[in-house]
Amino acid sequence: MSRITLAFGCFFKMLFGGTLPAKAAKYLPEDALAKGLPEPATKPAPEAKAETASKPKKSAANHHRDGSLALLALLQREGRLVDFLQEEIDGYDDADIGAAVRDIHRGCQKVMRDHLSIEAVMPGEEEDSVSVEQGFDPGEIKLVGDVKGEPPFKGVLRHHGWRVTDANLPKLSGDVDRHVLAPAQVEVQ
Repeated sequence: MSRITLAFGCFFKMLFGGTLPAKAAKYLPEDALAKGLPEPATKPAPEAKAETASKPKKSAANHHRDGSLALLALLQREGRLVDFLQEEIDGYDDADIGAAVRDIHRGCQKVMRDHLSIEAVMPGEEEDSVSVEQGFDPGEIKLVGDVKGEPPFKGVLRHHGWRVTDANLPKLSGDVDRHVLAPAQVEVQ
């Protein structure tokens, strides 16, 4: 039974890797390698493993950039957001802009609904009275107005803020140029 397993292993190693497993070498005739058969695959030396382990990994900044560009590409694909923002709109009537914005809003909202989970940073409605306690995170709460003294601060919630609780962006292969948000389209005639 072990030879059948080895035979299947040899078949798939040859098919996908072009080399024979090292276990198969003992079953080869002595002159087989001299006739040009592929060398049996051997395990990499410990130095080779250490070399691959020391390859620099993609930085967090690159992952962040790639995710941002992927999200912008989705907003372009579904809502044509980049097209809209690149357009000079000063010459259009408000009614024309409003009609265009409905489609853009619908497409961009779909992207957010499909790929992001978002919640308010501070619960409550805008214009509610709120208290900001000592130890608050300035990255989550921005104090505006007449800010004096130490917390707790009492004020009015002007905007509840947004926080992404989950992001489910599509994975892109390594050969995709993430800087291309939308490919050029050419209609061949």
